[in-house]
Amino acid sequence: MKAKFWICSLLVVSAVLAIAKGGDPVLMTINGKDIKLSEFEYLYNKNNQQQVEKETLEQYVDRFVLFKLKVADAEAAGIDTTDLFKREFEGYQRELIAPFITEDTTYRWKFLNEAYQRYLTVYDIDHMMLPLGNTVQDQQRSVMLMDSIRNCVLNGESWAELAGRFSVDPYVSRNQGHFAGVSSCSFPYDIENAIYSTPVGSVSKPFITQFGIHMVRVNEMHPRNDVRASHILKIFPQNATDEQKAVCKQKIDSIYALLLAGADFEEMAKNESEDPGTAQHGGDLRWFGRGRMVQPFEDIAFSLPDGAISEPFESRFGYHIIKKVAHGAPSFAEIRPSLEMAIDRDSRKNLIREQRLVDFKTKYNFSFNPEAEKYLTNALTGGLDSTFLTKYVKNSTLPLFTYGDGKSVPVSALASQLNPKMKILDPVKSMEFIRSLADAVALDALAEYKNMELLNTNDDLRNLLNEYRDGMLLFEISNRRVWKAAGKDTVGLEQYYEKNRSKYTWDEPYFKGIILSAKSDSILDLVKADVNKFGADTLAQALYNKYGSEIRLQSMVVKQGENNLADYLAFHSGDMPKSQGYPVFMILQGGLINQPENLNDVRGWVTSDYQDVLEQRWKEELYKKYPVKINKKVLKQVK
Repeated sequence: MKAKFWICSLLVVSAVLAIAKGGDPVLMTINGKDIKLSEFEYLYNKNNQQQVEKETLEQYVDRFVLFKLKVADAEAAGIDTTDLFKREFEGYQRELIAPFITEDTTYRWKFLNEAYQRYLTVYDIDHMMLPLGNTVQDQQRSVMLMDSIRNCVLNGESWAELAGRFSVDPYVSRNQGHFAGVSSCSFPYDIENAIYSTPVGSVSKPFITQFGIHMVRVNEMHPRNDVRASHILKIFPQNATDEQKAVCKQKIDSIYALLLAGADFEEMAKNESEDPGTAQHGGDLRWFGRGRMVQPFEDIAFSLPDGAISEPFESRFGYHIIKKVAHGAPSFAEIRPSLEMAIDRDSRKNLIREQRLVDFKTKYNFSFNPEAEKYLTNALTGGLDSTFLTKYVKNSTLPLFTYGDGKSVPVSALASQLNPKMKILDPVKSMEFIRSLADAVALDALAEYKNMELLNTNDDLRNLLNEYRDGMLLFEISNRRVWKAAGKDTVGLEQYYEKNRSKYTWDEPYFKGIILSAKSDSILDLVKADVNKFGADTLAQALYNKYGSEIRLQSMVVKQGENNLADYLAFHSGDMPKSQGYPVFMILQGGLINQPENLNDVRGWVTSDYQDVLEQRWKEELYKKYPVKINKKVLKQVK
């Protein structure tokens, strides 16, 4: 209960690191740290907005000071320097900063909008691919061959025959290079761009991607006309007899009759459909296009009017009833999640990063150091290997690039990006690879610079981040000094209980003991026969060792109304409980007691009170340990 109280309170009392501004005097100093008036006013006003009963200024000052003292104690304990704390806080920071990073949102929206607009048009295309080869000369030969194939296509030769002879597309053996129902995110982005930029009836020129040398022909295009439908399915076996099919047909006909009488289709699907993938969703198949469903399911779904329900019909899976919900295309909101995933899987994700880097470089005065370029080029004359990493990169302090207000990142920053086992013999390719790593390092550095700029200029973000930081510190130090400490201090807890034993009394009886539940009557009979074979101290463990999962043991100290088994067996009230898997039960040990017998009977109650004691001791210690100075004149300025 204490932990929950403090967690709920931390968002009210957590502190904000305000930037020093003109006219922002120091209100108080706690453990040598200045706290500005603006910081205090922010929290004071926020606190008053959240409280049902307003605190007076004096009351809030006391609570604020105590909070700051606890944060100071956490910092003194080094909690904010631990790897665990840093990782958790950095995770929160990334999440909280993300909505403020407009660059990613802008470019992502551009690609999302483009993907959705393309999704609304469906293409029928032919595709062919040749291998890239291992050298520049191989690539040039593949481009020349593809150009010759293109001329053959333009002269009327069969695409399917040419694709069968030359294309290395893994699907060519099945489709001879023909693809129907193509839209955005059907192909990698480079190929998609070629498809959507080639006029209907035309053949693209050969183009290169990371996968190979490509060529596409656009046969036709049309607006998307998909169907959204739900269905109810009754399955019959793959090799069903006429009799089995007749039984299945009778079931589907009964369902159809109920639907005609006004039964709700969604509820009928949930209760009657045997399609495990859709039944729980009321039979919803969501949107689908041509070629996605078996026949005659597809034709019937497309031929129905919106809102209509089909008569029962047979497919190779069983008997169906379809309800057509709509036709056309899903809305942007419906399709957006799948478009988001597609963008994160292909080159568009990298394009977003690249554009973000370009913007950052321009905005933050980025400059790659010419001396570093020269240094790395000379170091890579023999190619990239472990020697390059250890000799030229790992300990180099030469600036790799500069940015912002004179900040720089050394060449050694590349070390964390390099695999010591990597080998690239070609010096030119080696340098290209190093430049790509330098861009990755630059993006991280510039993004961090952007984050710091946000923290220095955006009060809302800075306040929010520091609420998390100080709240995390408060939780951990309170856990160490109070919540967990009370449970761990067994000697102190026992002494406190003995000293205050008269406080912990009950005004009604409690059941104290062990209730045993069994999977069957026969198991319970065997247990009863064994009860007298073991001593009282070892009885429960001995029975568990013998019967294992056949029995369940519950040790408890409860009053009436807190446990249905105890209510029925010990207090003789209520109906017999129904316990799935363990339907029979008995009191193994114990009975009713009028007052606690020892600390364990009231441990939760005592622990809660002992936490209050530790809290008070800690508070007194904090005021002695850390000096507090409050400027009364500045306090009068609080609004």
